Amino acid sequence: MSSLRRTALVAGALYLLTFVSIPSFVLYGPVKDPDYITGPGPDTPAFLGGALELIVALACIGTAVALYPVVKRQNEGVALAFVGARVLEAGTIVAGVASLLTIVTLRQAGAGAEASVTAQALVAQYDWLFRLGQSTMPAVNALLLGTLLYRSGLVPRILPLLGLIGAPLLVASTVGTVLGLWGPMSAFAGIAVIPIATWEFSLGVYLIVRGFKPAPITATFSTGSSR
Repeated sequence: MSSLRRTALVAGALYLLTFVSIPSFVLYGPVKDPDYITGPGPDTPAFLGGALELIVALACIGTAVALYPVVKRQNEGVALAFVGARVLEAGTIVAGVASLLTIVTLRQAGAGAEASVTAQALVAQYDWLFRLGQSTMPAVNALLLGTLLYRSGLVPRILPLLGLIGAPLLVASTVGTVLGLWGPMSAFAGIAVIPIATWEFSLGVYLIVRGFKPAPITATFSTGSSR
């Protein structure tokens, strides 16, 4: 197997791995409840949700690191920006996990009702980190990687086109949520996330099943090296 095919497999698998945190929306339900801090728990769902999100954070960085040696041949500056954006996204995920797990620690320590305001502040902090990270950075990532893949022809252009179309929709959804024009669970917010989710999932599947298409920027890749 050529190094280029291995790169496609790894990147595709990591992209699919970024979807494992979807259950965390349900798992985080108890810890985000205002009465959780004074109640008996449960704690396990919060820890499980945190573990899933940490996996996603590492997978985010992994996708950029795996693709960088290939896409930098199209434009090194944009490729490096993509790596930076992915690292920033991962950082917001980790910070959000720490916020919610801090609530668990306070409850286990018997902080009681006096820590209720602190718990609510930590939940608010998680929500803002989610908006700035997982609700906004995917749009930046789609613009950067989508541009690289569209111009290079490494994958069918319909795939990055989905990301390029979805990016402004996702940004508009986030801005509207911040301004109070609609809620985070509104119909528009749900629709706006579909193109980006489809782009990332389809890219992962394509890279695993087909790998990169022949393109000028990969013509010099050798069987054993991706330099």
